[in-house]
Amino acid sequence: MPSERKLDVAAIRSLVVAGWTGRNLPALEAHIKELEALGVKRPKSVPIFYRNAAALLTTGEAIEAVGDKSSGEVEFVLYSLDDGMWMGVGSDHTDRKAETINVTLSKQMCAKPVGATLWRYDEVKPHWDKLVLRSFVPGEGGKRRLYQEGPVTTMRTPEELIKLYTGGDKLPGGTAMFCGTFAVHGGMSYSGSFEMELDDPVLGRKITHGYKIVSLPDEG
Repeated sequence: MPSERKLDVAAIRSLVVAGWTGRNLPALEAHIKELEALGVKRPKSVPIFYRNAAALLTTGEAIEAVGDKSSGEVEFVLYSLDDGMWMGVGSDHTDRKAETINVTLSKQMCAKPVGATLWRYDEVKPHWDKLVLRSFVPGEGGKRRLYQEGPVTTMRTPEELIKLYTGGDKLPGGTAMFCGTFAVHGGMSYSGSFEMELDDPVLGRKITHGYKIVSLPDEG
């Protein structure tokens, strides 16, 4: 029977968001140039690791964000807990307006929603290339539409990211690491809800989570 556990966000003392983790470097460079044209500064390194306040992590069903220019993006999330390495699904929800000013600031401005269910990493590692991430947003008529979809292998492996971040082979205890995402279908969505899933077709299971975005007034 595959192992599962529930996340206790109080156990997380350090939150890291890895950005620009794509394995296809020419495609990554093209994407960086696209964002530069929109005013988003080029990262200092590829990948880059943004430290966020651990208190931003939430398994709640709603978050609050200033204005109406924030959006989610699905990622796999690694957790170093007292009984080893676990993984789950999360959304690096980001303020896109602030992103053009300072990326680190934009990451810090929004809560980071995650699914409460976790899988033991060692149990999915043998079939890592089969895992798929998806996200959904409201489409026409309120129907759910596919927003993102792709294999986790689009991003660097957990071992690569851990080594690049720590210089070693282990995440410090109590650390959660978001591990990167991929392009969206149909342009950026600033909808009032976001759904995500991590699909393991080999063991026949999914981690799913959805949340609503409550817009707070921007008074300047």
